[in-house]
Amino acid sequence: MIRAMVVLLALALPAAAQEVIVAGMSQNRVSITADFDGSEILIYGAVKRDAPPPEDVGALEVIVTVEGPSTPVAVRRKDRVVGIWINNASVRVDSAPSFYAVATTGPLDHILSDVDNLRYGITIERMIRAIGISDEADQAGEFVLALLRVRTNEGRYRVLEGKVELTEDTLFRTDVVLPANLTEGEYKVRLFLLRDKRVIASQERVIGVRKEGLERFVFNLAQEQPLIYGLVSLVLAALAGWGASAAFRLIRT
Repeated sequence: MIRAMVVLLALALPAAAQEVIVAGMSQNRVSITADFDGSEILIYGAVKRDAPPPEDVGALEVIVTVEGPSTPVAVRRKDRVVGIWINNASVRVDSAPSFYAVATTGPLDHILSDVDNLRYGITIERMIRAIGISDEADQAGEFVLALLRVRTNEGRYRVLEGKVELTEDTLFRTDVVLPANLTEGEYKVRLFLLRDKRVIASQERVIGVRKEGLERFVFNLAQEQPLIYGLVSLVLAALAGWGASAAFRLIRT
């Protein structure tokens, strides 16, 4: 009898709305050519629901991350020794994203909990601290902060708070600018829906970045035929020097 009443009560209650992401991108492939100076990716989507959201939940928030291929990084610190600045200590980061951007509907501290940040690795700091750092120097955290500062100044690490536009808790969009100094490979795009600082849905997409044309030829030549690449570089350098010298003599006469 009690079990039957529980079942009837559960059926009488309104079903919790399940929210999922339906997303797309303006392009899923970027070609690096000789005149490539960066690219802008439009990431857009909608929230699909099977029922109206309950009124007693927090506001809907959206976070979009774009992560480039990861590579090992050696962070060095210069110290003054006998009047000369030299590399005195270093920390090796096993793997760090070559590019990372975080776009949000609001301040990260207000819309994302530390627990879900740790679980999903959303912020830039969490992405770097989640990977192994060899104990090669004292105060390794300072080296990580230096890496963050350098790559932020270079435009390779970006925090774009408030740059995701959310319309009527359903439609969202944001623009992420990829710099000219892109690393070739797959760029992972992750989208998160949040309520009450908790991730309730996520989706992952991929952008392929590849060298094309002359850039692809030079890259393949350097990787597959380094001797020929070196000889060609010497010949081109000699021709450029001779041409500059001839032009200078012509101007003087």
